[in-house]
Amino acid sequence: MEVKISKGKNISLKGSAEKVCSEFLSATYSVKPVNFHGLKPKLSVKVGDSVLAGGSLFFDKEFEKIQFVSPVSGIVEKIIRGEKRKLLEIVIKANKKNRYKKYNISGYKKYNNDKLKELFFESGLWSLIKQRPFSTVADPVKLPKSIFISCFDSSPLAPDYDFILSHKEKEFQKGIDVISSFCNGKVHMNVDGDADSDFFKNIEGVQLNKFHGPHPAGNVGIQIHHIDPINKGDVVWVLSPQSIITIGNFFLTGKYENNKTIAVTGSELKKPKYFNVFQGVNVFELLKGNLKSGKKRFISGNVLHGDTIEENGHIGFFEEQITVIPEGDYYELFGWAMPGFKKYSFSRAFLSSLFPQKKLTLDTNMHGEERAYVVSGQYENLVPMDIFPVQLIKSILVEDIELMEKLGIYEVAPEDFALCEFACTSKMPVQDILRHGLDLVKKECS
Repeated sequence: MEVKISKGKNISLKGSAEKVCSEFLSATYSVKPVNFHGLKPKLSVKVGDSVLAGGSLFFDKEFEKIQFVSPVSGIVEKIIRGEKRKLLEIVIKANKKNRYKKYNISGYKKYNNDKLKELFFESGLWSLIKQRPFSTVADPVKLPKSIFISCFDSSPLAPDYDFILSHKEKEFQKGIDVISSFCNGKVHMNVDGDADSDFFKNIEGVQLNKFHGPHPAGNVGIQIHHIDPINKGDVVWVLSPQSIITIGNFFLTGKYENNKTIAVTGSELKKPKYFNVFQGVNVFELLKGNLKSGKKRFISGNVLHGDTIEENGHIGFFEEQITVIPEGDYYELFGWAMPGFKKYSFSRAFLSSLFPQKKLTLDTNMHGEERAYVVSGQYENLVPMDIFPVQLIKSILVEDIELMEKLGIYEVAPEDFALCEFACTSKMPVQDILRHGLDLVKKECS
């Protein structure tokens, strides 16, 4: 299929990654149970235990067969907890040379779905699969009606998957062959229709879909909406291209090798570029010597939907980008009344709209605080879906589950409304509100 999207907005920032890639090994790596929303984790290890790459760190209390495994071999250095002893992070001090747990994959082609699932549970591969609705780890009981892989990212400073995946055709095809066995429907591989990629043209066993238009055209939720919409009771699986590579590599080698290529981006870097790393790499070791002076915000992911990384922190499980931008911890006297020669807005409220810049340097200042919810029509121009976004958010605020369902809560995830939060005149935490609504519906209706 070919889909053209008109709603949305591209934000062009300074600091895109140069297409140069280096290898990097850090002293510590981590896995964060909080990255798997809704998971109830239970530890398999304690501080001081030795682990192999692919060895279990924790499992899901509600489905104990699903293991979440270490990306590297080493010693469990720290187990970090939050309020009410919530498990936040497991930090592993890595060995100089990785040692892998080996899995028996001989004869896997003859496995039925149940036996293949068991292998996914044990090896940690199941953690790579997210499901819609709710954007959580895939339900092990329900098989999907279709599988979606977004092979491009339209968010600010996003990594280039054509560059990342080059020379990995064998692993990618193997991953597609394996994951498609779980699905009676189609495996949808969605690409940027304005780019000419040879890599994806030769992949077999998928439906190739081309998307044209601004961000959030690269969001998998938008793609699902336009190709195979989700209704109540439906399940769709979502994987990233590099997760497909990890699955393919596992069934070629028998080892869980969750190494990936990430883009290190942002205006506060001396040299933005790509790095080959193991999942959970220490961000501050990675960025050492590559930072400009001044206060900075370190983000695991992109500026619209990523998470702030605290001092000596690690990249999130599903993220393939690190962004460094200026910290915006300052106040402006009568900032709202100034002409705004250097301010950026989606509207034409500032004079800067008369002199648009090709590349922007934006900081984290919100330029205001939460205020009365103004119906301005902004959201409708930024969400390319056949829904009413403002009404959906309001239905969540009043916790009207029946109305949420009618307004399309099953089709959306927080990242699909990230542009709305960025542009919101009322400074509403739109993504948090949407996540609350999804959790409420999941609890009451699933």
